[in-house]
Amino acid sequence: MLYHPLHIRVIIAVICIDMKSNKSPRRQKSTPTNPSLRVGSSYSNSTRLRLSDRPLEAVCRAILPIGSAVGDVRANTEALKRYLTYQPSYIDMAVRFGAVTMNLSSRILTGRSLYDATPEERERVIASLTRTTLGSNAMEGLKALILLAAGAEMATSEIMEISRKASIERPDATLDVTPSIAWSNGRRFDVIVVGSGAGGAMAAMEMAEAGMNVAVIEEGRRWTVEEFRTIHPLDRFAGLYRDGGSTTALGQPPVVLPIGRAVGGTTVVNSGTCYKTPKDVLLHWRDDAGLTLADPDDFMSLLDRVWEIVKVGPVPLDVMGTNGRTIMKGAEKLNWSTGPLDRNAPGCGGTCQCAIGCPKNAKYGVHLNALPAACAAGARIISEARVSRLLIEGEQVVGVEATRTDGSVFRVFAPKVVIAAGTTETPLLLRRSGLGGHPMIGKNMAIHPAIGVAGRFEENITAWHGVLQSAYVDQLHEEHGILMEATSTPPGMGSMILPGFGHRLVAEMERADHLATLGGMVADLSVGRVIGRNRATLIYNLSRRDGKRLMEAVRGSAKVLLSAGATEILTGIPGQPPVHNDQELDDVISRSDPRTLHIAAFHPVGTVAAGSDPERFPVDPSGALRGLQGAWVADGSLMPTCPGVNPQITIMAMALAVAGNIIEQG
Repeated sequence: MLYHPLHIRVIIAVICIDMKSNKSPRRQKSTPTNPSLRVGSSYSNSTRLRLSDRPLEAVCRAILPIGSAVGDVRANTEALKRYLTYQPSYIDMAVRFGAVTMNLSSRILTGRSLYDATPEERERVIASLTRTTLGSNAMEGLKALILLAAGAEMATSEIMEISRKASIERPDATLDVTPSIAWSNGRRFDVIVVGSGAGGAMAAMEMAEAGMNVAVIEEGRRWTVEEFRTIHPLDRFAGLYRDGGSTTALGQPPVVLPIGRAVGGTTVVNSGTCYKTPKDVLLHWRDDAGLTLADPDDFMSLLDRVWEIVKVGPVPLDVMGTNGRTIMKGAEKLNWSTGPLDRNAPGCGGTCQCAIGCPKNAKYGVHLNALPAACAAGARIISEARVSRLLIEGEQVVGVEATRTDGSVFRVFAPKVVIAAGTTETPLLLRRSGLGGHPMIGKNMAIHPAIGVAGRFEENITAWHGVLQSAYVDQLHEEHGILMEATSTPPGMGSMILPGFGHRLVAEMERADHLATLGGMVADLSVGRVIGRNRATLIYNLSRRDGKRLMEAVRGSAKVLLSAGATEILTGIPGQPPVHNDQELDDVISRSDPRTLHIAAFHPVGTVAAGSDPERFPVDPSGALRGLQGAWVADGSLMPTCPGVNPQITIMAMALAVAGNIIEQG
């Protein structure tokens, strides 16, 4: 169809227009607190759609047809509309343009609109639109959004019932948090920490306990355990992530990269999986990058300390769930290395809601340990404030300027600033502050590209009954850089791996409780970059080497599932049929292009890397930003390369090291 290139070009043009017109930081909509949006309400209150919404309903009708047990198409349309309210304007425009394009295609192919077409005609339209890579990507993007919104809506009752039945493991921590709207201008501190995630929280704790007067400024808001037990899951997901969870790296293929935004940062929404930095990675950072901060003799003790602070322990088998136990069984039959993952989740009840906020407060993120420790030592947290720039006099930082939720501006002063805004936001803050001159700022981004594979079993698995990320298979890790982890998602929110559209997709969803799921991620080559000043635009093209590794991750994951007894494998490779044995698996992989994979990614690092060479690294080995007195970096952007494992423990240990250097300087 001629509309595929036009469709993608218009989407890219809309993105570019949005970037050019974004002269000041845009505020993301906060999570609604209207009781009508909490559990028990319905998105389908309106009985009549606006004319402009008819194309959206037609697309929902084509992808998730009405008249099935999966749900009502009008409710799904309303859920999609609701989710789009959280998205940047270009996402909303692209989705609506895609819906109009599908309807136009339907009129050309069938003589009538997609809304009025028969099920067979809708399937004909979809088949036509997915014949090219560009068209397939566009259709899969629409499908992913609809499945997320509709799946969350349809699973709301189950999610909230699980939440209500789960006892609260620990109360919310005592935090000194002031929303920016109530914060006065001109306050002075010894040090300001920008960002309250894994790095910022640990740095703040260390410096506050050393007697420094610390202010932590966080763009997101504070969430409570009661909200995790009562707010609609779609509102939780959209409110806890930057841009409603739609962050995507542009490239071949496009890569979805969800990034948390809350008091506590991504530790509020990650899986809780913990690894200590591999020694060979630390040696590479020390010897190749000159990052003396990562010397194993000293860094290992910091890792041990963090391990104790966040209370890491293996997933109990009685909580793990059938998904994790099935994966371990398959790996053991292959004589592959496997076991329960280590997680910072003491008291986990297996609610599988890590990604949308734990309803038990069991996952022990920094909002429950490092931040309360910092506040107990006198630190203050300013929430819902976006730091627009550093304040600089000569070559010395003197504070920051930030924007409140109402658009007003305030300043906080300090002779020291620790930047821990995250790998995608720290480069932007430096550019807005006139500090983006180093050629490597924003470059060198590694992201752990990942795939998902599902195996269908005769017995019921119900992967979402248990721990979201529960077991590891690291047989291919040391030699090939491939780490496999048994991973599910909250009920209804993990259907993107399911193949097909229309009635086939409906049938797959109705059998989802017989699927076990295994994810594979690879240590990549740090080929991405972050551009922009006010809104991050991520560019990432999968390298040939990493593409081959992802295909090997598909192969390894499928072998584990087949060994566990799966009757068929959904490889997640677009356009490929399910496989039933090793021969079919090899055939599918041999004829597939890695650039067509549907890739998610996690753990972005490296965009303001630290090392000894001033030309290669914007930050020196102590964590100090080159070219400005009083500024340090303490988040994942410090890492010279991909760490090869889930990085939260590494980030926390690095932040402690940076904070220690600041304290030593006085």
